[in-house]
Amino acid sequence: MKAFPMFIRTSGRRVVIVGGGEQAAQKTRLMLKTDARIVLVADQLEPELRGIVADGKAEHIAVLSPEVFKDAAMVFIGTGCPGFDAAVHGVAKAMGCAVNVVDQPDLCDMTTPAIVDRDPIVVAIGSEGTAPVLTRDIKTRLERTLPQNLGGLAGLAGRLRSSVETHVPRQHRRALWAWVFKGAPRDLWVRGAEREAARKIKSAITAGEAPQDAAKGCVSLVGAGPGARDLMTLRAVERLQEADVIFYDRLVDGEVLELARRDAERVFVGKHVGSHSWPQERINQLIVAEALKGRRVVRLKSGDPAIFGRASEEIKAAKAAGVPVEIVPGVTAASAAASALGQSLTERGVANTLVLATGTGHEKDPMPDCTRLSGPGTTTAFYMSVGQAARISESLIQQGLPAQTPVHVAVNLSKTSQQLLTTEVARLAETVAQHTVKGCAVLLLTWPEDQDAQGALCGAERRETPIEAQNEIAVV
Repeated sequence: MKAFPMFIRTSGRRVVIVGGGEQAAQKTRLMLKTDARIVLVADQLEPELRGIVADGKAEHIAVLSPEVFKDAAMVFIGTGCPGFDAAVHGVAKAMGCAVNVVDQPDLCDMTTPAIVDRDPIVVAIGSEGTAPVLTRDIKTRLERTLPQNLGGLAGLAGRLRSSVETHVPRQHRRALWAWVFKGAPRDLWVRGAEREAARKIKSAITAGEAPQDAAKGCVSLVGAGPGARDLMTLRAVERLQEADVIFYDRLVDGEVLELARRDAERVFVGKHVGSHSWPQERINQLIVAEALKGRRVVRLKSGDPAIFGRASEEIKAAKAAGVPVEIVPGVTAASAAASALGQSLTERGVANTLVLATGTGHEKDPMPDCTRLSGPGTTTAFYMSVGQAARISESLIQQGLPAQTPVHVAVNLSKTSQQLLTTEVARLAETVAQHTVKGCAVLLLTWPEDQDAQGALCGAERRETPIEAQNEIAVV
């Protein structure tokens, strides 16, 4: 069966849904995205459908009859009984309706696609019923790519269309709309600056054409998360799709870069912990220089840019040059470590304070006092600290932390090479050296509020942590 996709106008038209259970609820949710008059036909309705009827969003008819289908734009049938559904299909067809019977493709005149809704922009993905899982996967990918507020820009354009026809000569209209949807207005709109975008569009309409001068570009400091690309935010993916040039370092996984526009320029800035082959000042200069050319610049950082990512220096450089700059948050290593370990970072009665610290400082203070805020009732995540493992464990023990307290070393979080090590704080340096842990790792430990809880935690850790599992190693 070959199908031709099209959109059907539903404004004010009746859409009949036969069934009162979950199958009917699924179709009702879909139709609620339209302005159709929804008619639910069933002797009993499940709670969600009853609520929809009570809110006046649908009509309920308890008794099925052929008259129910008269003048219906379309009919969905899903009672959960295949035999009854097939019988109802015959009645609806006799009344001249286009019908969809849930889970019975041979009885469907139409299929409902997966929809990406950016009202009034709607993207429909269908497979003629052959691969619904694949269509949902494609939908998910499009949801990541298309800004959530993009439909608002399309709606504004629709409202301004008559004004464009009045003030903008025909030969300039295409260029104007290209600028609206591909240039500065779109960039401003998807970043949340709708008012400024609207002001620029209206000014251009008054002038009769799109601005001819090259506007300044922008800089986005984007958090790539701990490694796995499916842990990136939708906004982060949007910025990668929009970028003209991307500056990244060795901590960014290659799969993340696959989400970027294919024609985006990629610049490796080669930063290593303790050894920066690209000085920060040079990176600052480059991202600003590219933005001043009118390009959309992404500075892609692992984790969250605002947590030990030297974001402040790049923000100051951009602002000093008058370049718009934003931070797109990412999943930070502490959160990723907690997820990988299957534990919470905080717990009432055990740890009500979370401390993020780093064992590596700047050149004038290379050894920061990263343990000073650790104490009873805290969970501490040490970033860039494996090289200072001995100093950290010694300092914590001197502060009163029992030597047998469990400490986790999470390496290459969320990547295929992920490794989780668990040891005692007294043996931290030994464990790090034994497993040759370098670079991309976070140390995570909890110092309970009282020593009794500490002893119980240590004992439980020794009993429950497996000695060895795939990609996990426990050293006790």
